[in-house]
Amino acid sequence: MAETRAGFVALIGEPNAGKSTLLNRMVGAKVSIVTHKVQTTRARIRGVALEGDAQIVFVDTPGLFRPRRRLDRAMVAAAWGGAADADIVVLLVEAHRGLTEGVETILAALRERISDTQTVALAINKIDRVEAKALLALTEQLNEAYPFAQTFMISAEKGYGVDDLRDWLAEHLPEGPWLYPEDQIADLPMRMIAAEMTREKLTLRLHQELPYQLTVETEKWDERKDGSARIEQVIYVARDGHKGIVLGHKGETIKAVGKAAREELEEFLGRKVHLFLQVKVRPNWLEESERYDEMGLDFRDGN
Repeated sequence: MAETRAGFVALIGEPNAGKSTLLNRMVGAKVSIVTHKVQTTRARIRGVALEGDAQIVFVDTPGLFRPRRRLDRAMVAAAWGGAADADIVVLLVEAHRGLTEGVETILAALRERISDTQTVALAINKIDRVEAKALLALTEQLNEAYPFAQTFMISAEKGYGVDDLRDWLAEHLPEGPWLYPEDQIADLPMRMIAAEMTREKLTLRLHQELPYQLTVETEKWDERKDGSARIEQVIYVARDGHKGIVLGHKGETIKAVGKAAREELEEFLGRKVHLFLQVKVRPNWLEESERYDEMGLDFRDGN
């Protein structure tokens, strides 16, 4: 019988480097929300992928950036915590942006925070945006800056090179029993995944109007006799003015968000969903430890 392998792989990088897109492609399902806005991944969402006899557990960390607020600091602490605990770390760098100041900061932190026994690989993402010559130059530059175990050229969005990366990860994980049941794709509670889906729809709909001043929590989840689920969620905003923006003219915005979130939830769960949204103003939600618990972050890390 073949020896099984299992372990944790942390995806790190600047905001918008494509970590969530890569995770979703690796796992083959949508477990991490993907939007065009930076800093959308707040919690360390784990996706589970099977490759041959290996079980790869992905830790999708919040993008690494210079933190300004408590929430930012808690997110960055979660990202480095995820990387320090992983068997393999994969640094994602955007091909067209290259060795930015942000990437240099991450490389310096890798030298400090990651032990010599950990394997660190480089994945240059969005390779369809640059020419081969520029890619080779960037590969050399990055490998001179840090001793990566392996370098991969990928496009997480289009799928180029992703299979090679997954095969390599599977081969380099430690031998041992699988960590999760075979049919499990994420270790986040469904309540949190449902809240993330609604938050994604809000982020997409509101664009620049209300960037990070809101959070979503699933307050109630009832399984009904007919097999459907009744889900109640609260959208917390920081100001009265934000409530009006989320509701929209005659409630149009909240209706559209609710419809889009419900449809995605139904597809994800494979059954009917009754979704009820309400908006509440909580001026200090960014300073409340309960909100951080709901997001899977440690409130104390924000100090």
